Order: sequence, then structure tokens, then C-alpha cells
Amino acid sequence: MQKSIEKVSILLEALPYIKEFYGKTVVIKYGGNAMVNDELKEAFAQDVVLLKYVGINPVIVHGGGPQIGELLKKLNIQTKFVGGMRVTDRETMNVVEMVLVGKVNKEIVKLINSHGGNAVGLSGKDGNLIVAEKIDSRKYLTEIRAPEIIDLGFVGRVKRVNPEIVRRLLESKFIPVVAPVGIGEDFEAYNINADLVAGEMAAALKAEKLIILTDVEGIKDKEGKLINSIERSRVSELIEDGTISGGMIPKVKACERALTEGVKKAHIIDGRIKHSILLEIFTQKGIGTEIL
Repeated sequence: MQKSIEKVSILLEALPYIKEFYGKTVVIKYGGNAMVNDELKEAFAQDVVLLKYVGINPVIVHGGGPQIGELLKKLNIQTKFVGGMRVTDRETMNVVEMVLVGKVNKEIVKLINSHGGNAVGLSGKDGNLIVAEKIDSRKYLTEIRAPEIIDLGFVGRVKRVNPEIVRRLLESKFIPVVAPVGIGEDFEAYNINADLVAGEMAAALKAEKLIILTDVEGIKDKEGKLINSIERSRVSELIEDGTISGGMIPKVKACERALTEGVKKAHIIDGRIKHSILLEIFTQKGIGTEIL
């Protein structure tokens, strides 16, 4: 009986958050270990399906770095990262698109649907969802104080998001799953950092929350202690002093962009924890770093 009462208490703790977020959109960037560990993959799918069933509208934007790296290695194509971005020549871009759109996206759709969801896979090419342009490599790498300044190739930035297709899917009770490949006005495909796509997607949809799954607890200070909450006005300062560096920079930039465009809250959380999404949304304490 006591265990049953405890379960009811957990449901009651979640009730205010279910009421608060009912009918609202939450953009979730899915990546890191949560995409490769089988147990975490199952937990992620369960979380997403539960959100949908309690009336919250999840939109998934996924990465696929490890899967891209694995295929590039098999094909003996060398890869390099600068400032958290993969240097992408045309040969690499072909592999990126094949892996993200043709493989990873469909696997995530299958995973969610196998747990009772109704997911639909998209790339930025579908309905001109993500219109991209080549990133200004020099400007970007200088801004984040990268160790070297080089041409990043077919790495893009989001010029605009046309969210109508996503809105239509949400209205029809589907769960959109978006691969971060954009289409340029020159009709070239561009590899776009999934964190940045998630931030732009959240902004375009006026989402209630942006949640970014990563492989660390969140943002840490110089002593290695988790920062539970920071204001977006401090982001530039923390990048300049080196507290935020490497692959964390696009994540924080995505949160900053989303918040500037009206998203209420952004969270960088540890995707290595089972059901991390539910812990963040439905518990008072939450997990990871909240950016306000």
C-alpha cells in the first residue's frame, strides 16, 4: 500500500506541470549518449510519448555525430572539428545527409512509434522547413575564439525556419522528428549544428521550452561545479572567460537565441540519466542548467 501511495504522490507532484504545459510546444534536441545507449533510447521514446499523451507537443531535433563519424571512418574519409563544428567538404556532406536523413531520422521515428507514438520524420528540405546559408567561418570562429580559422565547407547557419509543416503535424497529433540538414537558396544541402537548429525551431514555433540533451551534467563553473541557473545576459561573459567552451558553445548559443525570440525557458540537461526529460519537466527541482 505504501508503494502505491508513493506512486500517487509522484503523479500529484507532476500535476501542476501537466496543467501548466498542456497544449504547449516543447522542442527537444536529442543527441549524445542518449542516442546510442539502448536503455537510454527506450527511456527517451517513452518520455516523448508520455508528453504527447498528457497534452504536451514535443518536437524533436536530432543530431547524429557518432553515427556520421562511424561511417566516415569506414569509408576512410578523415574528419575534423573546429569550434564544435564538423568541417564538411562535399564528400563529407553526402555522408552527413545520408546518415542523418536516411538512417538516424528513420530509426528515431521507428523507436517512438514502437512505444505508441505517432512520429513523422522530416529534414530541412521538406516544405523548405529550414532555409540555410553557408556559415561565415571566419566570423564564427573568431567570435568563439577558436584555436584556428579555416573554411568549414558546407556547414550552414539557419537563415529562416518555415514552421508551417511542423504546425500542421502538431495539429494532427503527430510528433515531428527533424534532421538538421538545411537547403540553401542555391539548392545546396548544408550541415547545420543540431543545437542551433533546435534553438531556431523553438524560436519559430514560439515554444514554451527548449531542452537540449547532452553528455554532461550541464554547464559547469571553473571549479567543475554544476551551474543550476544562469541568465542569458551572462552567456557572452562565460564564453569569453573560457567557462563555456568547445561543443557547449553551440548549445548555449541555441538557448540564447530561443530565449531572445520569446521562448520561456531553456535547459541543458544530462541525457545519460534515464527519463531526464520527465525529470526536468515534471519535478520541482529539475536537473541540469536552466538558462533564463
